[in-house]
Amino acid sequence: MLTEFTSRASTVRVLVVGDVMLDAYISGAVVRISPEAPVPVVEVTTRRFVVGGAANVAANACSIGASVTLAGVIGADPSGARLRSELLKLGIAVDPLVEDDTRVTTVKTRVTAHGQQIVRYDDESRAPLSAPTADLLIAKCEREVNSAHVIVISDYAKGVASEAFCRWIIERAAKRGIPVVVDPKSPDLSRYRGARVITPNLKETSTAAGEDIRTTEDLARVVPALLARIAPSSLLVTRGGDGMTLFEPGQPSVHLQALVNEVADVTGAGDTVVAVLAVALGAGLDLADAATLANIAAGVAVSHHGTWAVNRDELIAAAKARA
Repeated sequence: MLTEFTSRASTVRVLVVGDVMLDAYISGAVVRISPEAPVPVVEVTTRRFVVGGAANVAANACSIGASVTLAGVIGADPSGARLRSELLKLGIAVDPLVEDDTRVTTVKTRVTAHGQQIVRYDDESRAPLSAPTADLLIAKCEREVNSAHVIVISDYAKGVASEAFCRWIIERAAKRGIPVVVDPKSPDLSRYRGARVITPNLKETSTAAGEDIRTTEDLARVVPALLARIAPSSLLVTRGGDGMTLFEPGQPSVHLQALVNEVADVTGAGDTVVAVLAVALGAGLDLADAATLANIAAGVAVSHHGTWAVNRDELIAAAKARA
């Protein structure tokens, strides 16, 4: 499995579509309390910018060796320019990245002091895309689908992955036999029907099922109805410290234990999962083997602080350590 993956990853062409964003990290020290309000004053020492959301999916796929194209929407603003620049530095193709001067680029800014996060503030628009922007995005994606081996829909509910767009690109991929991996945000999983696999976390699965899932038995009970709703798609439910469970229609469920000794930060771990899943499927691995590799990669991702793109060498080392 690992040899097959590593030998083929560099030949895989991945199209990632979805909500792109920029993660900003501001670090410093707290030396006093503000006289204006009872809040700490952070004296800034460093600023760091990392691609996030769908862009982090693209970064992870690129980091493990695949050729990656990213489609999404940014604002005509400095943050959008920085995001585009960071993507190009990583070697990610951004031709289908649409600039819309009526929207802001999504930026999540985290302020930390002495290793502790004090506050996070977000600049974003969650409104649906305008008709001209949506049409332009589809036109750009149309040109990219034909050359892709696998497609990822990274839905962060910022307006790109509308029901109409998801159904269009999944149908378009199905006609060419291209697998689609979805990181969902909509509680209505049927909008992603026909994807090869949908990867909700446990909370998203609970929302989609309309009931609280507390145990493995709860999960097993609600999944058949969800699978019927998204047929013929499979579900890979990510469960944090409890690992992940794969449900394929007509097959026994497969549970994968979490593979991490110490969790530093879970930020972006879901992006890592869908990226590795996609590259593995594009390389011809079956879904169970792809999920096993994704689970290993997730363990690597959460061992790092902040948004992290797992690289090929890390993944290989972690897989060999678990062999």
